[in-house]
Amino acid sequence: MPLPQTPSGGTSIARLAAAHGVALSYEPAPGQRVRVPEETVVSVLAALGVDASTPRAVRAALERHEWDGRRLLPPTVVLRSGTRPAPSPAPVSGLSALPDGTALRVVTEDGETLDWGPGNRLPLGVHTLRAHAPDDRSAHSTLIVAPEVCPAPRSRPGASRGFGLLVQLYSLLSSRSWGMGDLADLGELAGWAGRALGADFLQLNPLHCAVPAAPGGRTDPSPYRPSSRRFPDPVHLRVEDVPEYAYLVPEARSRADALLARAAALREAVLSGESHIDRDAVWQLKREALELVRTVPLGPGRRTAYCDFLAARGQALEDHATWCAFAELYGPDWRSWPAGLHDPRSAHTARVRDEHMDRVDFHTWAVWLTDRQLAAAQRAAREGGMAVGLVHDLAVGVHPGGADAWAHQDILARGITVGAPPDAFNARGQDWGLPPWRPDALARAGYEPYREVLAGLFRHAGALRLDHVMGHSRLWWIPEGRPPTEGTYVRYDTEAMHGVLALEAHRAGAAVIGEDLGTVEPGLREELAARRMLGTSVLWFERDWREGAGAQAPPLEPARWRADCLATATTHDLPSTAARLTGAHIGLRERLGLLTRGADEERVAEGAELEEWLRLFERLGLLPEGRGDEEGGIKAVHRFLARTPARLVGVWLPDAVGDRRAQNVPGTVAEYPNWCLPVADATGRPVSLEGFTASPRARELFAALREALAD
Repeated sequence: MPLPQTPSGGTSIARLAAAHGVALSYEPAPGQRVRVPEETVVSVLAALGVDASTPRAVRAALERHEWDGRRLLPPTVVLRSGTRPAPSPAPVSGLSALPDGTALRVVTEDGETLDWGPGNRLPLGVHTLRAHAPDDRSAHSTLIVAPEVCPAPRSRPGASRGFGLLVQLYSLLSSRSWGMGDLADLGELAGWAGRALGADFLQLNPLHCAVPAAPGGRTDPSPYRPSSRRFPDPVHLRVEDVPEYAYLVPEARSRADALLARAAALREAVLSGESHIDRDAVWQLKREALELVRTVPLGPGRRTAYCDFLAARGQALEDHATWCAFAELYGPDWRSWPAGLHDPRSAHTARVRDEHMDRVDFHTWAVWLTDRQLAAAQRAAREGGMAVGLVHDLAVGVHPGGADAWAHQDILARGITVGAPPDAFNARGQDWGLPPWRPDALARAGYEPYREVLAGLFRHAGALRLDHVMGHSRLWWIPEGRPPTEGTYVRYDTEAMHGVLALEAHRAGAAVIGEDLGTVEPGLREELAARRMLGTSVLWFERDWREGAGAQAPPLEPARWRADCLATATTHDLPSTAARLTGAHIGLRERLGLLTRGADEERVAEGAELEEWLRLFERLGLLPEGRGDEEGGIKAVHRFLARTPARLVGVWLPDAVGDRRAQNVPGTVAEYPNWCLPVADATGRPVSLEGFTASPRARELFAALREALAD
């Protein structure tokens, strides 16, 4: 399709793309600009509800956009709490210049009506802004008044910094687990780490509700491709800790004991190294046990608490539980359900839901139980002395066939997935298979869908980590059927996204950590710091870019690290520290066929990089154990992290026992048991929760870290 020309010499479609935040080009590397295919631009605009398929359609879309720009109020207006409303009709944060004499009033979320003007300081919250113009036009929009900054991470008395553990909950099994780590294990770990180690936080993998397995299949084990980000997965429950479990009648108790025996067999198979973690087998046993527990009536107090939870979570919880019930009937992808059930608000959906209300109630009850055990885990962390406690993780998006995608069809872009553009580390780019929010739809909804996700995660958290926080500014959209190389960036209202996040964090009194690794556009890290959101700094990536590019840049001296960050040695997508020090990760990638150059060449390059770090550790006096001591090398890495000014220092829990295996190897699916491995020692032998807490190696590492932080 030829690009229709504008009188200015540009193209109409370029103007249209710019109006909707769609990029026409991008930079995979500094100084290198790549033009986005026109077909991609047209497809992305279509996903935003804009027809750009013909020159006439483009002209019509531009006219509609210009007409929309004349509206009295935009769908959502965002103010920072320090801003005093200027006298109308001055433009304020998203407001166009209003006609002289326009009256503006604010109806607060508490129902109070305030006149707009410099004499009124608006309260924090989500309000309604109403406008009435002299020509009798009137309009209303959502007004979000957000704090200037997010809460700082809490710290122990007399301390300005803290450390904690990074743990994939499923991977740490206790002697009471049902085949994978659970919320009772989390509470035990938190209480021990707070009291025995002086740790301030536990950062977790996302505990979002997963998409269940299709008949004959298996559940996607990735916690970053969930069915719902709004609710936790009941697979993490400790069934015996549900109060009603104690009141099972003898016959039900006998059946429960049989399930416990089967669960013990699952656990021992994992801890003996005979099998990997089988999430589906665990859930099958827990679901059967929960069905037994559900026969015990709730007492008056518990019943009231449950009803309060139902009322508080409202339509969102009903939609989620309905999807779960329908998934049992029709399969775990709503797009394959009978046509009448595609719409959550259809009369047919309501009838089928009513017919299966018992299953809907089972799933709401299971979510409530999980919420209660999450609360208990956070309480155990704080009672154990942790300043922050649990740090939950927010995935970038949701599975396109899952519960949130079903409920939010009007908010998510159809025919689009998000990922990452080609860069120096991955020339093919990445497709994560997750549908993105439509920025225009979010604004029309007053950002309520995002506020709801955040509020749910902040319920029992001292902090929240956001995977790929760059998505608050822009996301790489990939049209269905096209490779990641043929995507483009779509821009979001960063002020609104950060404002909503700051507001919900303020309400929870919780800190925010943004995962800002990879391609980060200029100015974003400065914006995060200004908002008091911590970034993420990983040792091996911290280079002094003033002294060179790529591998030529030397390691960044610890004093020059940023303070506003969580500093770690690794992440769930990277090799463990023991693997780095021994080169075990190269052998793994060679076996999996993931190397982009010969194994010998890879070892030489990795060895040269490691040598740079070891020399730096020696120069700083951080490696008293000397070369060749693997445990000493891991201690040196963490002594170095303590030497930086980072507000928080995180220890990858498997590093404490010398585990050389990755929890996830990007670029693999069936080739590697991603997200299914228990924590193991240096020999690959699984380590239980009890074994971890008794490990001399782990205690020595944390003692070295505490000593370094105290210097």
